[in-house]
Amino acid sequence: MSRSALLIMDLQNGILAGYSEAQKRGLIERANTLIADARDKQVPIIFVAVRQRPGYLGVGDNNKAFSGLKKMGVLIEGSETAAFHPDLAVTDEDVVVVKRRFGAASTTDLASVLNAVDADHLVMAGVSTSGVVLSTVRWAADLDYRLTVLADACLDHDEEVHRVLTEKVFPVQADVIDSGTWLARNS
Repeated sequence: MSRSALLIMDLQNGILAGYSEAQKRGLIERANTLIADARDKQVPIIFVAVRQRPGYLGVGDNNKAFSGLKKMGVLIEGSETAAFHPDLAVTDEDVVVVKRRFGAASTTDLASVLNAVDADHLVMAGVSTSGVVLSTVRWAADLDYRLTVLADACLDHDEEVHRVLTEKVFPVQADVIDSGTWLARNS
């Protein structure tokens, strides 16, 4: 029998700052509904956050994306930009995996956490679709996890990229559904 784990990825102030209030509110509401349902059903929830060390130790100048963050001075451990959105239903008792790069498994102990909760099915929500979600889908598919991407619980700055990933790329390796369908299937 399959054991699912819900991954809520990168719903942080500094990442969500680039989205409209309506987009943020909708995403956080959907995430909180998923979180409440998972808690009720005792499905493990793993929150993922990208956070950099002070001075961006470990971020080389050749890393185009992360050296750009370095110039902006965001997502430093302990900073407001690295914190989860204040309306997100994360608690001090929740498992938080901190990463230094895009993928939820890159530079983290996610594999150990998934092993500890005996998960073989990952249900994913996060920002951005072309960042953490894409990287995590690729990693998890290579390790033979069963995957579900909740398309309406993911955001990307480029709506066309989000559409192509959720309609054409992800379905090769994952079930792609909306959060309402996921909740109805698991009631």
